[in-house]
Amino acid sequence: MATEKLTEYERRRLETIKRNEEMLVSLKIHTRLSELSAAFKRQRAEKSYKVSPEKKPKSEEPVVIRRSLRTRGLPPDAPGLGDEIIELRAKPSKPNSPPKPSPHVLGPFRMRDAYRGSGSDEALIKTISRRSQVNSSDESVNGQENDYKDQISSGLHDGSDWSYSNSTVRVLEDNLLGCSTGCESIRVKGSVDLGSLSLEPENIARVVPGRIMAVRIFPSTEMTIIAAGNKFGDVGFWDVESRNEDRDGIYLYHPHTAPVSGILVQPFSLSKIYTSSYDGLVRLMDVEKEVFDLIYSSNDAIFSLSQQPNDANSIYFSEGNGVVKMCDVRVGNTSASWNLHENRINSVDFNSANASIMATSSTEGTAGVWDLRKMHVDKPKALKMVCHRRSVQSAYFSPSGNCLATTSFDNNVALLSGANFEDISMIRHDNQTGRWISSFRAVWGWNDSYIYVGNMKRGVDVLCTTQKRIIFTLQSQHASAIPCRFDAHPHKIGMLAGATSGGQIYIWTAPS
Repeated sequence: MATEKLTEYERRRLETIKRNEEMLVSLKIHTRLSELSAAFKRQRAEKSYKVSPEKKPKSEEPVVIRRSLRTRGLPPDAPGLGDEIIELRAKPSKPNSPPKPSPHVLGPFRMRDAYRGSGSDEALIKTISRRSQVNSSDESVNGQENDYKDQISSGLHDGSDWSYSNSTVRVLEDNLLGCSTGCESIRVKGSVDLGSLSLEPENIARVVPGRIMAVRIFPSTEMTIIAAGNKFGDVGFWDVESRNEDRDGIYLYHPHTAPVSGILVQPFSLSKIYTSSYDGLVRLMDVEKEVFDLIYSSNDAIFSLSQQPNDANSIYFSEGNGVVKMCDVRVGNTSASWNLHENRINSVDFNSANASIMATSSTEGTAGVWDLRKMHVDKPKALKMVCHRRSVQSAYFSPSGNCLATTSFDNNVALLSGANFEDISMIRHDNQTGRWISSFRAVWGWNDSYIYVGNMKRGVDVLCTTQKRIIFTLQSQHASAIPCRFDAHPHKIGMLAGATSGGQIYIWTAPS
């Protein structure tokens, strides 16, 4: 039935195909094709590839290049080439250059070699060195030192906010900051009128290129210098008071090869500035010696840097996953190491009232309070642990040491208070900065009343610790970027420095 439905053309086509197949079978074409295919496969398997001969070294003989009169700029009737030929001798092979030294073993190098700024840095070196020197021959200052310490001790013990404006006290305070032994760094305390804080155009400067990771104000009343470290390993200094028509007061250095994670200005000697980096190095910028010295090196990244308020010889830093180490800067060796968290530690801070109490924050979502006097066990136990739902970026003690503020990506700023930090309050705040902006870190001002933290609208939110909410926002038409990292001047009430991801520094100030 199927054949009857075919057209005449289709029947003839099928007959032709059948006839061709019978012819192929009779000629054994399929068999011959199978044999040829098998033989070709065997030949490919047995084929040996030739090894290309070694390239001959370039001849050391001179290569003679003949140049025409036209290309040499001579008229056609000029004499021939004669003996005038150009010889291009083969370039001698360059000796193998020695491998570059690893940045983890770099020793001291001069500040001049790390300087990347325009002009000279002599003015910065002179300013810092002059303020760092201690006037030990001033008998009147030395005679008042004990009285000043007694006043400070009484202020600390009674828990009240205090500040001094007497010029004699300010001079004494600056000398105390320069002491190398036997005295502590004193931080001025007091309240500030939030409405009076302002951002003026002259207090804005681009200090480093790119995103700022760390910012620090020099603890001095006689000069205003701000240090900032960026994600490229640069450390910039802004001498605010030296800015004029001839000089912008900006000095840029490149001591690291990875993001700068911490800056520490030695309060006992302002000429010593410690920096830590993701490259695993801790360096000391000694301005008086004009060198960058290597204090510590590691194969793991270093994420934070801190120092006890009464110890000029030791620094503390977090390394790798959850490890805090103590290093003696005099010998460059770590004398203690503690594994406190499961993941990286983003901040390390010490209590001003009790230098043995330390706070840490971790990416694992926790912040802990630790007693260094009880850290001899393999797995130290925290005095207090606060848990967030996401990464904790910072944990800082208040000026009195009675409170602790933590900042987390779970959009909360936690406030710990009480005798043993047993009271925990969560203050709601949007901490989502994205990948291109440094994470927010809430810092304390000049008393235990206010906490300052950036917002995504280019302002600074002020959190009240008693009302547990945002009560004020510092805003300015001159702010063109989002301030992320902050530092409050330890000796000038109302001076707050904010750093942006564009390398800018904003300085909010109160009327003098």
